[in-house]
Amino acid sequence: MPCRAARRLYKALGRRGTFLAILGVGKTCWGVSFLVTPPEDHGLQLLTDLCSLRHWSWLWIVCGLVTFGSAFLRIGRDKLGFLAAFIPPTVWALAYTVAVITGDYSRGGFVAIWYLTSHVGVIWWASTVPEYSVPPAPRPPRRGKAP
Repeated sequence: MPCRAARRLYKALGRRGTFLAILGVGKTCWGVSFLVTPPEDHGLQLLTDLCSLRHWSWLWIVCGLVTFGSAFLRIGRDKLGFLAAFIPPTVWALAYTVAVITGDYSRGGFVAIWYLTSHVGVIWWASTVPEYSVPPAPRPPRRGKAP
């Protein structure tokens, strides 16, 4: 019975929806971790100058919930989910980049590149993947005289 429910859920979500659901749960959990036990603000001074990491955790939580909710929308209407998934890692990458430029956190450049590639880049790529990709039909052989 659980396998049948999982197949039904996957069929309802599709490839893009499954990606958004996984990403949404991950972003929400990441935000909750900042809310429950905020880490040190190494490299995030740009953000913590505005408000604490507990407040910034809500960016991850809200965007994660929007991303998760968009997983159940039809293709073409799920753009908001990809946009919501894109925002928090972009903000974090920007903060780490500023920390490198100002000399506050030398390791921030590597962290910023990690956010830009493994988060932002993957989200951009996934947003362009069609739900169902069908290989082109094979061409029939040409009839006629051989050269």
